Amino acid sequence: MANFKFVVSDPATRKSHQIEVDQGRAIGLVGKKIGDDFNGDLIGLTGYTLQVTGGTDKDGFPMHPQIHGQGKKRVLLAGAPGFHPLKKGMRKRKTVRGDTISAEITQVNVKVLKKGSVSLDEVAPTKSKAKIEEKKIEEKKEEKIEAKVEKKVEEKKIEEKKAEAPESGSGGGESKKE
Repeated sequence: MANFKFVVSDPATRKSHQIEVDQGRAIGLVGKKIGDDFNGDLIGLTGYTLQVTGGTDKDGFPMHPQIHGQGKKRVLLAGAPGFHPLKKGMRKRKTVRGDTISAEITQVNVKVLKKGSVSLDEVAPTKSKAKIEEKKIEEKKEEKIEAKVEKKVEEKKIEEKKAEAPESGSGGGESKKE
């Protein structure tokens, strides 16, 4: 079963936090619509009251508040969400997801209506901190890979020297006989 990624925005601090929750644990959210309120206990935020503001599905299509239901539809859009016109009056047909959370949704955007006893900073890192941590993990992985490559290169050099040593020794012995 996949995970829901919740982007929890706090209007008071103007920070967003990312929380990943198993779909089995947050199954109570399936059927909620954009604008609906729910208890934060479903995603591990005790005492919080949250409101659904949007989301995206597994293919990256955004949820649109004017499209009812759970399915995808191609609609003519003149503005956000789902389309940001470059010129005034510009419209474009785009595929968007309905306003209801389903099992196809992977990211759910919510905002805090009522705070709980524990701050969001303690429960979940901000998105920027999470990105920094991800970069550090990637850098460590790259360093490990580079170390492995350097080790293999050194091993090859040692093998080449060993292979050259007997050849030069036998060749030197023949020249002495002559």
